[in-house]
Amino acid sequence: MTSPIDPPDGNWWSEPVNRRETIWLGIAGAWSLFLFSWMSGWVRAGDQNPTGETYEVSPEQFREKVNEYKEAAEETGDGYVPADEHVYVAGQRFQWDGLPAVLESGTRYQFHFSSYDVQHATNIRPEHNLSAQMNFDILPGYEWVVPMAFDEPGEYHVICSEFCGDGHRTMHGTFTVVDGG
Repeated sequence: MTSPIDPPDGNWWSEPVNRRETIWLGIAGAWSLFLFSWMSGWVRAGDQNPTGETYEVSPEQFREKVNEYKEAAEETGDGYVPADEHVYVAGQRFQWDGLPAVLESGTRYQFHFSSYDVQHATNIRPEHNLSAQMNFDILPGYEWVVPMAFDEPGEYHVICSEFCGDGHRTMHGTFTVVDGG
């Protein structure tokens, strides 16, 4: 099979590169190095990526942890009030296990995220400003521990932002954050 594009005539690879093309290649290379350095510096010095530990854990082991969390928590009409600073949330088609939860503003919690079945993503949004959000991808077989505190009381919606099947649109949960006063 031949190419639909005709090869150039002559010994084109041995000809010198035009000066203008050399300048543009130099600018593109310098710009690429600048952007790469800026991105690396932004991630390292700008503290842009969420921190936390990640552990390998089977879905069955994580389900046990979530059940222990729910048994230790005080169950109210608004949700689970954690017994300590650890909050366990697991995604499964098509619900959040461990939610709803009632948290105190200003308290630093250790959020433990995982999935029982497929990849999910926890998208946490305050009700009063849906454009401000945090998004964490969670995978089965891994427990991601994310330290986090809520500054303002209010209702925070937790939705799945990773398509997980036909019932994906119904996968909602909430954090109710009360004044830590």
